[in-house]
Amino acid sequence: MDMNEIKEIFFQECEEQLAELESGLLKLNDGDRDPETVNAVFRAVHSIKGGAGAFGLDDLVAFAHVFETTLDCVRSNKLEPTQDVLKVMLRSADVLADLTNAARDGGSVDESRTRGLVKELEALANGEAVPASSPAPVVVKAPEPVKVKPTDESGFEPIPFSFSDFADETTPLMEVPTFQITFKPHASLYSKGNEAALLLRDLARIGDMSVNCDMSELPALDKLDPEASYLSWTVSIATEKGEEGIRSVFEFAEWDCDLEITPDVSDVAADEEELPMIPVPFDLSALDDGPGEQPAVEAAVVEESFVAATVEAAVATTQIAQSVNAAIEKRDAAAAPAAAQANANAAANASAGQTIRVDLDRVDRLINLVGELVINQAMLSQSVIENDASGTSAVNMGLDELQQLTREIQDSVMAIRAQPVKPVFQRMSRIVREVADMIGKQIRLVTEGENTEVDKTVIDKLAEPLTHMIRNAVDHGIETPEKREAAGKNPEGTIKLSAKHRSGRILIELQDDGAGINRERVRQKAIDNDLIAADANLTDEEIDNLIFAPGFSTADKISDISGRGVGMDVVKRSIQALGGRISISSRPGLGSTFTMSLPLTLAVLDGMVVTVAGQTLVVPLTAIVETLQPEAKNIHSFGANQRLISIRNSFCPLVDVGRVLNFRPTQADPVEGVALLVESEGGGQRALMVDAIQGQRQVVIKSLEANYTHVPGIAAATILGDGRVALILDVDAIVSASRGQPLKQEMSLAATG
Repeated sequence: MDMNEIKEIFFQECEEQLAELESGLLKLNDGDRDPETVNAVFRAVHSIKGGAGAFGLDDLVAFAHVFETTLDCVRSNKLEPTQDVLKVMLRSADVLADLTNAARDGGSVDESRTRGLVKELEALANGEAVPASSPAPVVVKAPEPVKVKPTDESGFEPIPFSFSDFADETTPLMEVPTFQITFKPHASLYSKGNEAALLLRDLARIGDMSVNCDMSELPALDKLDPEASYLSWTVSIATEKGEEGIRSVFEFAEWDCDLEITPDVSDVAADEEELPMIPVPFDLSALDDGPGEQPAVEAAVVEESFVAATVEAAVATTQIAQSVNAAIEKRDAAAAPAAAQANANAAANASAGQTIRVDLDRVDRLINLVGELVINQAMLSQSVIENDASGTSAVNMGLDELQQLTREIQDSVMAIRAQPVKPVFQRMSRIVREVADMIGKQIRLVTEGENTEVDKTVIDKLAEPLTHMIRNAVDHGIETPEKREAAGKNPEGTIKLSAKHRSGRILIELQDDGAGINRERVRQKAIDNDLIAADANLTDEEIDNLIFAPGFSTADKISDISGRGVGMDVVKRSIQALGGRISISSRPGLGSTFTMSLPLTLAVLDGMVVTVAGQTLVVPLTAIVETLQPEAKNIHSFGANQRLISIRNSFCPLVDVGRVLNFRPTQADPVEGVALLVESEGGGQRALMVDAIQGQRQVVIKSLEANYTHVPGIAAATILGDGRVALILDVDAIVSASRGQPLKQEMSLAATG
C-alpha cells in the first residue's frame, strides 16, 4: 500500500467523521444536551485534525484546531450551545468539509470566509460577542530540518530548538500550575504512524514549556535500528489546562509509551533563552567519518531503511482515529454522570461490529456473477423439469436446494450494497442553510428514517433530484418570515425529509409547511408558456403536475437559485430513470408533499411471469395486489370501448395489456384470461388482463435501453430459464395509458425479442 492509497483511506474516514459531526450538531440544534452527543462532535473534529496533521495538511489542521478549541469549551460547560452558537458551528462544519475536499482534490477555499469563521470561533471560545469581521487564520508551519553532527560513538551534540513557531502569540503569560512530564515512546508508537515531535508541538500549544531530550541510548549510526525507539523527553510545562489537558495531548500514544506526569512543587519557570534541546529531522549527508570512528555505512541503504520504516508506519495511520476515539471515550466515561455512562456503553455496543472497505467495482462484479448464477440455475432447473416428469429424482431435489442456496447468496450479496440514506439526507442540511441564508428565510430541516437502507446505485442517483427539490421547497414553498407571521405561522419554516420501506420499495417524502401550490398562478404560467390551451379543463392533480413540464418556472426573475425553468423536470426524469415515480399533494396555505417511490435495488426483482398474445412478460410482484379469474357476470361495459370488473362490490377498470402494447388489434375476452389487480402511485387500482400465469420467480434486471432502445410500456428485460428474453412491464406506464395518456410511441413485435 503506497502513501496515496493511505491518504485516500484517510479522506474516506473524513467523510464519515464529517457526517458524524453534522449529525451531532443538528441534534444539539434540536435541543439534545446529552454529553455523549457533545463528545461525539468533539471526537469527529479531533480525529480529522489528527489525521490531517500526519499528512501535513496545515490549513485543515489550523482550522480544525480552532474549531476543536471552541467545542472543548462546550464540553467543559464554559460555552452554552445556543442557537446562535450552533449556527456558527454548522457553518464551521461546512468550511471544514470544504477544506477537506480542497485537500483531497487540490482546490481552494475562500480565505476571507475561513478567516471570518476563525475569528467567530475564537470569540465564542473567549466568551466574547461574535465579531463582524475576522483576521486570517493561524497556520501551523513545520520547522525547517536542522543538520546534526556527531560528537562521539555514543551520541550527538544537542541542538538548540524553540517552540515559539507553534505558540499562540495571543495567549498572555500568567502564573499557572507547572507539571513535569517524562515521555519515552515505544517502537509501537512509530509503527502506528505517530511522531514524538508532533506530540511535543501540540503540547506547546497549551502552555509555556521547556524540553530536554535524553539521547543516551542512541547507538552509533551503523548499529541503529530504524524501527526501534531510543529517545526520551523530559518536559516542564506551565499550563492552565491541568493534568487532564496534558493527557489529552498524548491520547495518540497512551498505550505506546511510558508517560509520567507529576505536579512541579517548586513551580520554577524556565528561562526561554535556556531552553534545552530536542533532535529534529537531520540530513544524513552531514554525518562525516572521523578518525577512530565506526566505518561509514552506505547512506543510500540507511536512507532506504528510513523511508521503508516511514511508509510502514504510515500504513497504520488509519488506526489513529480509532485509538483517539477509544481514549477520549474512556476519559469522558470516567467524568460523566451515570446516565451519560450508560449512553456511552450503549453506543459502544451498537458500533461493535467490524467493517472492511471493499472497492465498489469488486462488489458490482460479484453481483453480476451472482446474477448469471441465478440465470444458469433457472436454466438448469428448467431442463431437469422438462426431462423429469415425476419431479422426484435426486437431481430434482438437489436443484431445489441449489435454488434456495442461490437465493440466499443473492440476498446476502444485495445486502452488501444496501446502505442507509443518511449521507444523502445530511447533505441536504447544508443546502437548506445556504439557500435560506441567501434569500433571507428561516428554515429548519427535519429528517426521519435516515437509517432506511437502499441499494447504493439508487443512493448515488438520489442526490441530484433531492437537491433540486430542496432548493425548490426553500425558494418557492416556504414563505418569508414576514408573510408567515402575517398568516399566523411560526416565522421559521419547516421542511421534513423522510424515508421508509413499503411493499418492497422505498418511499421518500419531502414535506414543507409553506403556502402550498398556487394553482391559479401555475395554470396561468402554463398558458403563457403554451404548455396548455387557455380553455383546458384540468384537475388539481393535473395542474400540480405542470411544474414537472420542461422549461416551466413560476419565478418572476432569474436568480442564482431559480427562474430558468430547469429543475423539477430533471427531478422527474431522474426518478423515472431509476424505475421510480413521483407524486404531489398540496393544500393551499398548509404546504406541499412530494412523494418519491423507488425500487430498493436496480439488480433483481421478484416478478410474476405471464403470457400475453404469445409473448412472455414479467410483472413486478410489488405492484400486484391479487390475482383473480374473471367471470362474465362481473364484466361491465363502459363507454365505447372501456370495461369494468366488479370486485367485492366495487368497480375497477379492466386493462387489456396486449391491446395497450399493440400485441393484438382487438381486445381479448376477459373470461378466457386472468386479471392482475395492480396498484400504482397516483393511478389507483387497475385490473391488468393477461392470457395466463406461468409462475412467480426472481429475475435479474437487464437494461433494455442500454442494450437496445427505450420501449414505452416496458421497464427492462430479463433472461428466463429457457434462455429466452422476457420484457419487464412498466405498470405505471400501462396504468397511465388506460387513463387516456397514450404511450409515446408504438412498440412493434420485433422489439419484444
